[in-house]
Amino acid sequence: MNTKMYVGNLSFDMSEVELRDLFSEHGQVNEVALMMDRETNRPRGFAFVTMDSKDGMDAAIRQLDGKNVAGRNLTVNEARPREERPSYTGGGGGRKGERYDRR
Repeated sequence: MNTKMYVGNLSFDMSEVELRDLFSEHGQVNEVALMMDRETNRPRGFAFVTMDSKDGMDAAIRQLDGKNVAGRNLTVNEARPREERPSYTGGGGGRKGERYDRR
């Protein structure tokens, strides 16, 4: 049973504690994962919230999807499984084992 939600269009000032408080009005919150930018360590504007029950998740979606919070209309829906992405092996340069002269 999936009880994880995607929460988008968040204010960049929103904290995990504020998100937990907002969603806990609709049921027990198990986890809040606010996505952060790796380089700037600032919020990316979306999060994942996991509720204790499907009923709690459904209530939160009904009540919070489209709701204006901190000047932004939230997008709240059931999270979909992550899609498989092809793995890329970066790099470049010469072929394996090839050596170059320094002249």
